[in-house]
Amino acid sequence: MAPSSTLSGDSSVGTWLDHPVGGLILRDLLAQAGQTADTLRPVRRLAIKRLVKLSKGSFPAELIDELVRRVEIGDVPASAATATTDAAAPAPVDENAVDAVERPEWVERISDGRFTGKTVIVTGAGSGIGRATASRVAREGGRVIAVDIARERLDELVDELPAADIIAVTADITDDNAIAEIVAAAGDQIDALANVAGIMDDMTPVHEVSDAVWKRVFAINVEGTMKLMRAVVPSMLARQAGSIVNVASEAALRGSAAGAAYTASKHAVAGLTKSSAFMYGPSGIRVNAVAPGPVITNIEATFASTLGSERVRAGMAVMPEAVEGDALAASITFLLSDDGVNVNGVILASDGGWSAA
Repeated sequence: MAPSSTLSGDSSVGTWLDHPVGGLILRDLLAQAGQTADTLRPVRRLAIKRLVKLSKGSFPAELIDELVRRVEIGDVPASAATATTDAAAPAPVDENAVDAVERPEWVERISDGRFTGKTVIVTGAGSGIGRATASRVAREGGRVIAVDIARERLDELVDELPAADIIAVTADITDDNAIAEIVAAAGDQIDALANVAGIMDDMTPVHEVSDAVWKRVFAINVEGTMKLMRAVVPSMLARQAGSIVNVASEAALRGSAAGAAYTASKHAVAGLTKSSAFMYGPSGIRVNAVAPGPVITNIEATFASTLGSERVRAGMAVMPEAVEGDALAASITFLLSDDGVNVNGVILASDGGWSAA
């Protein structure tokens, strides 16, 4: 079978899957690993070379080169070419489809000076949403107190932006002494806090959840968030100004996105956000939350429960494609900045419309 067009590592996963030759080859590769094309649906818009990093070794760079080579020579496995599947045939046209074409990639646009003169604490700053948020605040002129439990990740952030004003603090946000160190690093003026650090649970329903999972998830997602809020509010009250943004989740809006522990913890984050917005709004402090949908981060979902796996996977049937951390940083920094001047107590769903389904 001869190829009909050129594919490369820069071609999106969706382009590969829709290609008459590349789609067959990639689907055959997935089948050998016991998976289907649905596995890649959340990352359809990403360049296929991104899978090298995301797969953590199971999709090596050499495999990308091999896939490209096979497409160029039309090397389709006989089993894939003759299988009774619609993989090689054009997908049926959905007359009700609204988004039939691949959308252009979103491009971040920096607002110069938006955080000039402001000190912003960002937790989870070593990777994912936290790193993207810390980076954007720094590139927009802010002084960033970048907090993470992994020092090497913070060092990478600092090295990446040598001209930025970033103070790296290695800290466990569940530790009271570490909270004190974070506040001390910020100094007397704390203008904003982005509570991004968090962990996922193991998707267990309540009758299977362990005490260890429950306590660990709540310690980081709820207690760590609360402790930092509690620590920065006095400074903000003294200045009658401040902005706090907590990262909640789709699991704060629905019950089908995670297990009992994570879902309950993110509902608690939403409660902390609304209570604090009500309490401190008259004092000039805005408190909001962002509820992300699928995002490419270092937080990995594990399934320790058969029931949990079946139910959560079913609930994710309408999940939109995953985005990168900078898309969430755009939402978070809007609320952190003075641009969000009239927004308080909001749980902003930044989820590609998942919560509307």
